[in-house]
Amino acid sequence: MSLHWFSPAVPVRTTEPGVRFNVNNVEAAAAELLKWSKRGPQWDRAMRVCMAALADLATPQEARRCFRLAAKAEGVMLSE
Repeated sequence: MSLHWFSPAVPVRTTEPGVRFNVNNVEAAAAELLKWSKRGPQWDRAMRVCMAALADLATPQEARRCFRLAAKAEGVMLSE
């Protein structure tokens, strides 16, 4: 199984102080979403679009856009 890559990467803060994670594929975005505590409308949409992208029903770029919005809502997005 190949990863569903997107570009540019979305930089997010991790639970380790000073460590950032550059999310650059749908699989990593979905895994990161599952770690977050806020699960509001942006999170829900991002997760649904990531799952759709994994099933080839959405593009990786659509998943990136939704993940980026969810990261902003969660407060974990870092400057690109």
